[in-house]
Amino acid sequence: MRSSNPVLSRPDAFTPQQQGQYGYQQPGQPQGQYGYQQPGQPYPGQQYPQDPAHTAQGTMTIDDVITKSAITMGTVVATAALTFMFMPARFLFPAVIVSAIVGFITVMIVAARRVINPGAVLAYAAIEGVFIGAISKVYESAWGGIVPAAVMATLVTAGATLAAYKFFRIKVTNKFRKMVMIGTLAYAGLLMVNFVLSLFGMGFLFSGGNLAILLLISAIGVGLAVFNLILDFDYIEQGIAMGAPASESWRGAFGLTVTMVWLYIEMLRLLSYFRSN
Repeated sequence: MRSSNPVLSRPDAFTPQQQGQYGYQQPGQPQGQYGYQQPGQPYPGQQYPQDPAHTAQGTMTIDDVITKSAITMGTVVATAALTFMFMPARFLFPAVIVSAIVGFITVMIVAARRVINPGAVLAYAAIEGVFIGAISKVYESAWGGIVPAAVMATLVTAGATLAAYKFFRIKVTNKFRKMVMIGTLAYAGLLMVNFVLSLFGMGFLFSGGNLAILLLISAIGVGLAVFNLILDFDYIEQGIAMGAPASESWRGAFGLTVTMVWLYIEMLRLLSYFRSN
């Protein structure tokens, strides 16, 4: 089970690498002796493996993920609101650049940890809040009313994606994961190159040029963010079904926050093109 979201792509997160710990089928065991089950509900005749650390902290649940996601995204929103209201205009562009770099580094550090640190998650949320608040103020000063529209578009898109995933029972295949991962890495690489060049006034994306091309690039970005949301929903659902430890709810919340921030930025940029013409 893999995700293209960098936070959820660790090979040992929510996966049966610690199979004896969480009750997954071991090589050579009869089919049906171990398998996916609800936490605390072994199959008939099966003993659920008891690991002291795992038992002490419990298993991951959807309520855990929702609560941790609310805390993480609430931190993003609160920090963004403070930045938007009180940061002087002359500090906006430096804040965008610094918070973007620090936020990226923080994501890589947190994603590399085998056991996620809630403090690091909240630190990332605060950093991204500064980034979101500063860049939103830049866009709002150029196109009044664009921020509320972008927030609404992000929430509607995320809600529609979740509804489609649940009600249409979207199946996430390995081929789909691979395609999304390749697309995401390619797009991220392009953004990184453009960001570095923009520091020297040579950025080639998202400004000037043909409107149709700009809209296409933004549409690709929105589409990839939506696909990543689908992978994240599937990943969290599978983690819950596998009885992952409760601490992994922080990783799920972190991954969703990363993707939601990306989706908001893409919506903000996309709407700016329509407002400019």
